[in-house]
Amino acid sequence: MAFTLVAPCEYREEIRKSRFLALAAPVASAAAAQAFIAAHREAGASHNCWAWRVGSQYRFSDDGEPGGSAGRPILAAIEGQAFDQVAVLVIRWYGGIQLGTGGLARAYGGSAAKCLQGGACTPLLRLQRFTCHLGFAELPLLKARLDEFAAQPEGETYDATGARLTLALPAEQREPLQRLLADLSRGRCQLQALDAPEDNAP
Repeated sequence: MAFTLVAPCEYREEIRKSRFLALAAPVASAAAAQAFIAAHREAGASHNCWAWRVGSQYRFSDDGEPGGSAGRPILAAIEGQAFDQVAVLVIRWYGGIQLGTGGLARAYGGSAAKCLQGGACTPLLRLQRFTCHLGFAELPLLKARLDEFAAQPEGETYDATGARLTLALPAEQREPLQRLLADLSRGRCQLQALDAPEDNAP
């Protein structure tokens, strides 16, 4: 199971006179990740190194540090704790003592990991979109119980006999919700899948 952050968090550490500030935040897209990094980078710092992952997309930057010593360890910290839809920026103010490639990797990766460990996280639900048609009498009964299935209404269109609902819900809730719909509609209402499951924040 993948996790994301509930809110932005930060972690500060000094390593051999270099100051490190790690900032992490939940992001819903690649554009949001890049916007977070652009908004929080420190122009006066020695290096602004970062990484982010959103589903199958990821990017990282060493920002002038030796290749592989900063961005990739930050990404490894994200993946090592099963995070997704997260961006991490680690800012370094050089203190005059060389850390070496291994020392840099430990510093950047460690700061990122401790930042993520200190943040509040929540599981990413695997959501799937469905549609169903309900009569006017059944509609309020279903709506009153959607929270039990972590179902998110995405739209409804009315016709002469009732309404067609579009819902996003965790894939594992399909069968329990279908049983409820069958009870409410005496077997008439069926959930129809609209697409394949995708990872979304709850």
